[in-house]
Amino acid sequence: MAPATSSTTTPPSSTTTTTVPPTTTTTVAPDPLQGLALESLATGLDRPTFVTGLEDGRLLVLEAIGRVRVVDPADGLLPEPFLNIRNKVGSSSIEQGLLGLALHPDYQTNGRFFVYYTDRAGDSVLAEYGVGDDPNRAEETAGRILLEIEQPDERHNAGMLQFGPEGYLYIATGDGGAGGARVNGQNPNTLLSGILRIDIDQGDPYAVPADNPFADGVDGAPEVWAFGLRNPWRFSIDGAERLLYIGDVGQESREEIDVVPLEPVGYNFGWPSVEGTECFFKRDCILSDYVVPVIDYGHDEGLSVTGGVVYRGSAIPELTGHYFYADWVRKWIRSFRYESGAAGQRQDWTGDLNPGQINSFGLDATGEILIATWDGSVARIVPVR
Repeated sequence: MAPATSSTTTPPSSTTTTTVPPTTTTTVAPDPLQGLALESLATGLDRPTFVTGLEDGRLLVLEAIGRVRVVDPADGLLPEPFLNIRNKVGSSSIEQGLLGLALHPDYQTNGRFFVYYTDRAGDSVLAEYGVGDDPNRAEETAGRILLEIEQPDERHNAGMLQFGPEGYLYIATGDGGAGGARVNGQNPNTLLSGILRIDIDQGDPYAVPADNPFADGVDGAPEVWAFGLRNPWRFSIDGAERLLYIGDVGQESREEIDVVPLEPVGYNFGWPSVEGTECFFKRDCILSDYVVPVIDYGHDEGLSVTGGVVYRGSAIPELTGHYFYADWVRKWIRSFRYESGAAGQRQDWTGDLNPGQINSFGLDATGEILIATWDGSVARIVPVR
């Protein structure tokens, strides 16, 4: 094995001196940020509910009707779907359909991915699929169901899926709608109204992490990681800071964004005792008994929050660590930076982006922000300099 340092042998009758100039690296600062813009990536999609990026630059886009589509960086939206399970998915209601997708942390080698959808009976299903020899086609006949959750109503089905840095799968569920909040919101024994956390690499069909707050099943369902949420349509995990951001859609008066450390302590977000920072069913509630939102706003300002993502890309270093979120009804998009337990550096980007109704946010493989909108479009947020 060669030594770590180089050596030179010189005849004794001569002397050789070599001078090596120091290595310098020049970093060119980007031009000042003038604003943001949207780069269109695809149009003509049918109610896109989620978008995420693959390592090779392709995007996977969910359509509520039960298809996953591929957006190729060279060829655009491919005509053939990556996955087509329309025969399994019920999407007659605006809050039903194919709602969530998460790639296994080792997707590049094992091709495993997971989807969350409403079935034809109106219940929620978590299923696993895989990719075969064609990277643009999943093996539809090889899917298997991991979890089924009975839904009492067509609303508040939630649906977000994401793997945490420890390799466990997090799953968002709503309160069941149609009055289900009174029964489910403060009941950790149900799989509704919270965030679930499971280990899909162990057990059959899955295992419960030993450090889940109710892993022993005594005071709550073993899968429950947090509860007291109304309709956490979109959450995201910022692995850099180990924080979970949740956009919880309100009912009568408040919309909220919650941020908590990624620790299994059994967070209670308060619904339906509280809505945002106000008492709701329990008029004499004590807000400090529950997780207090870092952002909440009234229905004079917005009516349906779309939880977003934290920016960790390289194209807009000025916004590193900023969380982007939106309101679906009022069509605005904003950001803030979570600092010392509060939402700082708040900015409104609606004038720049004019995004329309954002169904969901996502990230491409380089950490740049993607949006999927009600009009059937997918776009990337890019800087204007």
